[in-house]
Amino acid sequence: MMKPNLLSFLLAVSLGLPAYADNLSEVYRAALSYDASYAASQAAYQAAQEKTPQARSGLLPSAGFNANTRYNSIDNSVFGNADYSSWGWGVSATQPIYRGQNLIAYEQAKNSVAIAENQFKSAGQDLVLRAARAYFDVLLAQDNVEFLRAQKTAITEQLAAAKRNFEVGTATIVDTHEAQSRFDLASAQEIAALNELEIKRRALFTLTGKTVNTLAGLKPNPALTIPSPDNMDEWVNRSQDNNLQVLIRRQSKQIADQEIERNRAGHYPTLDATASYSDNHSQNFGPQQADSKAAIIGLELAVPIYQGGLTSSRVRESVANREKARQELEDALRSAALQTRQAYLNVASTEAQAKALEAALASSQKSLESTQLGLEVGVRTNVDVLNAQQQVTSAKKDLAAARYNFLISVLNLKAAAGTLSATDLEEIDKLLIAAK
Repeated sequence: MMKPNLLSFLLAVSLGLPAYADNLSEVYRAALSYDASYAASQAAYQAAQEKTPQARSGLLPSAGFNANTRYNSIDNSVFGNADYSSWGWGVSATQPIYRGQNLIAYEQAKNSVAIAENQFKSAGQDLVLRAARAYFDVLLAQDNVEFLRAQKTAITEQLAAAKRNFEVGTATIVDTHEAQSRFDLASAQEIAALNELEIKRRALFTLTGKTVNTLAGLKPNPALTIPSPDNMDEWVNRSQDNNLQVLIRRQSKQIADQEIERNRAGHYPTLDATASYSDNHSQNFGPQQADSKAAIIGLELAVPIYQGGLTSSRVRESVANREKARQELEDALRSAALQTRQAYLNVASTEAQAKALEAALASSQKSLESTQLGLEVGVRTNVDVLNAQQQVTSAKKDLAAARYNFLISVLNLKAAAGTLSATDLEEIDKLLIAAK
């Protein structure tokens, strides 16, 4: 027998908290503003956006200002000694006219930002999935507690009836012991179920930062249908174009292609427009002061001739990296196709399981009713009734799990195809009954 204080504690924890969320979208919005992993992805995306202006700076003019003041002490064997002060200032500016590597680096930066954007979208899809899993984990745990309590109530009635029948001599002590055994087992299962419910609620709290108690549950007979299109190949085709990991690998391949051209551009000349102005003064030989001013404007051409094979080596390296990127893209395409097929099959399978379990539950309930009637007329035993009750509870638990698995499988399918968004949670909310 379990300790009353432990059961009281678990009941207080699981039932005594104020309700928070009405539906799945509410939980997702709470996670959106609280989840640390998603916030980190958002910050990473913001940081990556700075790659574009950084690369663009290589195409824009640069300017600088300098100033100096010095004390000079010179000892020259021809002109003698001289101690004097000097000071001056200057400005300079450079405008790249042609720098092949900088132009390509700017295009690479755009692709890098696109990769970061898709990584951020991937984090968003992951948050949708994590929110849905955490939500349905709590609902399933709540359902299991409810089913076990209903079973425990029925066993309690059977135990009381077995005791009465034993007292009047119409049943043996075996029936009482069997009912007591089932009651004790149900009590232990209830403790485990309450503990599991508390664990799932804590996991949801970790995701949202808010305490939850009552969530909107599924309607009694939710309409579970395979999302359109009802064709595996069409979903696979979508994944080849929209799967976020495929898009990331495709953009990485583009960067690898551009890296070859950027390194080849190391052989090309560069041309810059330059301008500078300086104003310098020196106090020399007593009161005499020397002043000089210079204004310079012109073009500077630099032609790389030989760098010890560095540029050619970098080209060969980038060619190998391009092949690596190409193979990674191919792997991403194959993985996306496999994930999409698996997700589609899971959707079809869990839908069929849910329908089969609905029929199984109906049959189990009819079997229980028949067994109870048989007990009344003396053709069935108390153990038969207990077994039938256990079968009904098991069917209810399996059906609830199958329905939640179907909804998760639908979300996984859309994530594999690259189309998952928060609006898909709103569609699921239509299958829920608002929490009271």
